[in-house]
Amino acid sequence: MKAKISGIIPPLLTAFDKNGSFDEKAQREIVSFLVDKVQGFYPCGTYGSGPLMNVEERKRVAEVVIDEVNGRVPVIMHVGGASTRSVVELAKHAEKAGATAVASVPPIYYGFKEAEVERHFKALVEAVSIPVFVYNNPKTTGVSISAEFLNRLAQLGVCGVKDSSFDIMVFYNYLWKVKKDDFIPVIGTEALIFPAVGMGALASVSGLANAIPEPVVELFDAVKAGDLDKARPLQKKVSAMRDVMHYAPTLAMIQAILRRRGVNAGYPRLPFVLPEESLVNKAVAEFEQLGVSF
Repeated sequence: MKAKISGIIPPLLTAFDKNGSFDEKAQREIVSFLVDKVQGFYPCGTYGSGPLMNVEERKRVAEVVIDEVNGRVPVIMHVGGASTRSVVELAKHAEKAGATAVASVPPIYYGFKEAEVERHFKALVEAVSIPVFVYNNPKTTGVSISAEFLNRLAQLGVCGVKDSSFDIMVFYNYLWKVKKDDFIPVIGTEALIFPAVGMGALASVSGLANAIPEPVVELFDAVKAGDLDKARPLQKKVSAMRDVMHYAPTLAMIQAILRRRGVNAGYPRLPFVLPEESLVNKAVAEFEQLGVSF
C-alpha cells in the first residue's frame, strides 16, 4: 500500500448540472482529463463537495469515478461526515466499488473529543479491509488531531494521514511521533510541498492540481529527486497560482478554470456558484503569465 500512494493526488471536484444534480458525463470528463497527469484521486472531500451531498449521491460519485479510473491510479474515497454509521456505510460501499482506500475527517459539527473520535476510527477500521486514512482539517471540523493522538489511531489500524492544518510543524510532528513503519504521511496542500516532501511526505493532495496539475507534479518530482534549485522557483510559482485561485471561492474557481481549459466540468452546487466572468478573465490572464496554456 505504501508504494501505491505517491505523488500528486487531486481532491477531485464533483460535477453538477445547472439544476444541482450530479452530472455523470461531466464527472467522467474531469477524470479523463486528469488521470494521465496525476498519481491518484481523492473524491468527495472539501473540493469534492462531500458535505453538500447525501449518502446515496456520494455512493454514485464513488461508482462513477472508480469506474472511469478503471484501476489506472489509486482512488482514496473520502467518506467523512457527522455520523459514524453513515461513514461506515460509505466506507463499505467504497470498498465494494473498488476504492484503494478510504479517508475520514473526525466526525463533524459537534466538536467531539478524543474518546469519541477514537471510537469513530476504531469502528471505521473494523468495518473495512482496505486502508483507512485520517483527514486532519481543523478549520472545517473544529477538531485538531495531535501527533500523540494520531499515533494512538495508527496503533488501532489507520494507515496514514492527510494533513490540511497548513501548519508545517503539525506535519513534522506526525512524521516524528507516529511509530508505525508503514504509515503514509500525505500533505494536504500544494503550498507546503517543498518542506513536506523534503522531510518525508509521500504524496500531496493538491486542490490546484484539479485544474492545473502540470506545475504541481513538476514541483513534487523535483523535490523528490533532490533537485532543490529547480524546486524552489516551482514552489514560488505554485504559490502564486494559489493566490490567483483565491480571487473567488477556490472550489468554484477551479471549476471555472477547468472549463476554460476545455473540460466539461459541470457546475458547483449551491450555495457555490461559478465566479463572475470578469474574475475568471483576470485569473486566466494571470495564469497565462505564469505559463499555463488555455
